[in-house]
Amino acid sequence: MMRQLVFVHGRAQENKDAGALKEEWIQGLEEGLARSGLALPLDRDRIRFPYYGDTLDQLSRDIPHGEADEVIVRGTGADADEQAFVRAVIAEIAQQAGLSEEQIVQMAGDEVVERGVLNWKWVRAALKGIDRFVPYASGASIALATRDVYHYLKNEAVRNVIDTGVACAFDPEAETVVVAHSLGTVVAFNVLRRLGTACKWKVPVLITLGSPLGVTRIRDSLGKPIVRPDCVGRWTNAMDERDVVALYPLSPARFPLHPADFRIENMTHVRNHTDNRHGIAGYLDDAQVARAIHDALTA
Repeated sequence: MMRQLVFVHGRAQENKDAGALKEEWIQGLEEGLARSGLALPLDRDRIRFPYYGDTLDQLSRDIPHGEADEVIVRGTGADADEQAFVRAVIAEIAQQAGLSEEQIVQMAGDEVVERGVLNWKWVRAALKGIDRFVPYASGASIALATRDVYHYLKNEAVRNVIDTGVACAFDPEAETVVVAHSLGTVVAFNVLRRLGTACKWKVPVLITLGSPLGVTRIRDSLGKPIVRPDCVGRWTNAMDERDVVALYPLSPARFPLHPADFRIENMTHVRNHTDNRHGIAGYLDDAQVARAIHDALTA
């Protein structure tokens, strides 16, 4: 059976040309393949790139261009549930990145009246601390990514539009290798478990890159138990340990899947060369990641 490849992108892709983005992903993959003496093993027309960047951008339609990160960091317009979600994720990232309470207070100056994550000013100071003390990380980018994940998981209208668009990329007559990045790993996992069996999809391999699925608040929003998509045969997860969006390997301790005998293969060797150690180019042009995609397509 001929296989196809579906790429599922992450956030910050609004107002871009889907065809150009697809080509960027393919070029990154080709660079990684070349490092192992390999070539792209399928025609470009067998590669699908469902685009939903503009849908996510609608979340910020009432925010002046260029000010979205500042509005989110201030917590403006967020209800109590969203604020709690963002606080929890930021606190976990700060803790895992080794950011101390003293450093957070230092960044806050006179703003912080009391310590602790329940204080939104503490969250703002933590994001400033991430900018100052955590190499390659951006507090504003983390806040924006966290907000997008929240709205995808909690906003049914947004989720349905995105899921429908991604689902259209699948051909039930073909085996489909799925490669997803960042927020796209949350989308891909959710789409595959919701629709995979009913739509009779065949996904021999799911490959996730820079995935935040192991972050506690994100993981817990997926429900319990976390049932693996029945349509998925194998799952490989690649991350750079310096990537503060990915944060954790998808181990049984961090991401317990049901049934328990299903194991995700974690590749933590990646040295992502992009500025934030999270960019898709730095994952796709890694020789071992590219080989894993190649092997999935040619098995």
